[in-house]
Amino acid sequence: MPEVGIELDGGVAVLTIDRPASRNAIGLATIAELESALDTVATTSASVLVIRGAGERAFVSGGDLKELSVIRDKNGAIDMARRMRRVLDRVSTFPLPVIAAINGSALGGGAEVAVACDIRVACSDVRLGFTQVKLAIMPAWGGGERLAEIVGRSKALLLIGTGRTLSAAQALDIGLVDEVAERADFESSWRALAQQFADLPPSAARAIKDVIAAARPHHHPALEPDAVNSFANLWIADAHWQAAATIGTKRPAPTPAS
Repeated sequence: MPEVGIELDGGVAVLTIDRPASRNAIGLATIAELESALDTVATTSASVLVIRGAGERAFVSGGDLKELSVIRDKNGAIDMARRMRRVLDRVSTFPLPVIAAINGSALGGGAEVAVACDIRVACSDVRLGFTQVKLAIMPAWGGGERLAEIVGRSKALLLIGTGRTLSAAQALDIGLVDEVAERADFESSWRALAQQFADLPPSAARAIKDVIAAARPHHHPALEPDAVNSFANLWIADAHWQAAATIGTKRPAPTPAS
C-alpha cells in the first residue's frame, strides 16, 4: 500500500502521508515516496501543493523510531538526516506555494515537515511541538533553522530546548501557524485556501512564490554539514537510546525520532 498518496483536483495537488499504524511517522520508504511524489507534482499544471496526514490523529508524528532504530552508526545517522533534510529543502524551494494542512498532531519531525511548507493551516484541536529533546536529540531536517525564521531566535530556542508542545491557538499567537479552523470546518477551510491559489491566472502562483523565495530563502544548504553532524553525534549517544527505550516502554506506537 502506498505511504504517500497523490490527489490532483484542478490546480490543487494534495500529498497525503498515510501510515496509520505509526501515526503517519516517516520511515525510509516514506522518504523515497515523498521524493517521487514531488517529482510527479512538478510535472503537472497544479498551482498549489498541499501536504497533509491521513486521518485525524496525526499530521506527522515524527520519524518512525521503531524502523530508524536500526541505524546505530554515525555515518548512517548522517545519511538518514541528510536525505530527509533535502526532501524538506525541496518542499521549501518547490516552485508552487506549499500549504501544510495540519489535520492532527505535528510533533518532532512532523513539526519540521510543517515549517518546511510556506503556509500552515491547523485544526483547532491539534498540538505542535519540536519534541526531539525528549529523545536527547535535536531537529535533523532543517526545522531548527526554519523555526527561527518563522518565530524568531529566542522562541525557537525555547521551543526546541524545552520540547514543549503548543495548542493550535498558542501556535497561531506566535506565528507558527497562519490559520486555525474548527474540526468540522477544517477540510473545507484548507481546500478553500488552496483553491484561491489555484484560481490565480496561469503561472501567477509560481511567480509569486519565486519573488517571496528570493526575498526570504527558506532553506540553508550551507548549514547542512554542521547540523547533520551535530544530530548524528546525539543520535548515536547512549543518552538517546536510553531515552528511546524509556519512551518505548510507555507507548505502544513508534515515537517521534526527528
